[in-house]
Amino acid sequence: MELIRGIHNLRARHQQCVATIGNFDGVHLGHQAIIRQLRQKADEMRLPAVVILFEPQPREFFTPDSAPARLMSVREKLEMLALLGIDRVLCIRFNRKFCSLSAAQFCEHVLQQGLDVKHLVVGDDFRFGHDRCGDFEFLKQYGATAGFTVEDTHTFELDGQRVSSTRVRDAVHEGDFGESARLLGRPYRIAGRVVHGDKIGRTIGVPTANLLPDRINTPLQGVYCVTVDGIGDEPHKGVANIGYRPTVAGDRLRLEVHLLDFQEDIYGFRLHVTFQQMIRDEKKFSGLDELQRQIKADIEAAKAYFAKTDP
Repeated sequence: MELIRGIHNLRARHQQCVATIGNFDGVHLGHQAIIRQLRQKADEMRLPAVVILFEPQPREFFTPDSAPARLMSVREKLEMLALLGIDRVLCIRFNRKFCSLSAAQFCEHVLQQGLDVKHLVVGDDFRFGHDRCGDFEFLKQYGATAGFTVEDTHTFELDGQRVSSTRVRDAVHEGDFGESARLLGRPYRIAGRVVHGDKIGRTIGVPTANLLPDRINTPLQGVYCVTVDGIGDEPHKGVANIGYRPTVAGDRLRLEVHLLDFQEDIYGFRLHVTFQQMIRDEKKFSGLDELQRQIKADIEAAKAYFAKTDP
């Protein structure tokens, strides 16, 4: 899969495609249905299948303090889209200049001149352009003169309700990982590379692998039983804390994983942490002694969970 970073990197070879536009946060079953719809049409027309993304996501740009927590990082999203057979992703920087484009200018610069889209798959509630003045009907009318057709996305439902990133986010936030896995079509996990931390865990006898989740916020915050892939052929069991570490005045979102019965050096490894069961909320302790006692209790809780459960 090819990643095109910005409209300015579009070339003549990128022209003529079947495209869709969206955030695709989580790449849940509803998104996967859209991708299948896109892929089928692209195969019929013998053209590349292209996903158009915006970074940051529009709500993160306009209202960063109240934007929804991300289910996945950009890299995780790209990895999933590649697995689903997308040929190219055009990632557009969402900034003041870009969001000032009118609906007609967006169609002209991106869809027509940039990609020469021949077929577009979007939801009938899709809004775009300055002041969100563009919609599905506008796209159909514009496409009729510009030479591309527009198709509505098919609604994907479970239990009579539309599958959405909000439903997945709510399930993850509540620690209902069975429900999130049902909506995603796979267990919920976070990936990241192990980096050097401040070694506090090691000083209190509980070494941790420190990962930076590469997002402003997540729907998770607390202590969890996890399994970890990326070290050898088999997953490893562990206990993880994700949050801001209030006891040690942390100011950056961090995922710390203590692997059970494991002592190897894994700095630089890219790990996939799958969340299995919530143990408790993150909280501030009076000091390192109280924190150490609680971490040991968390480890025992994780061991008890894994003793009776095979993930």
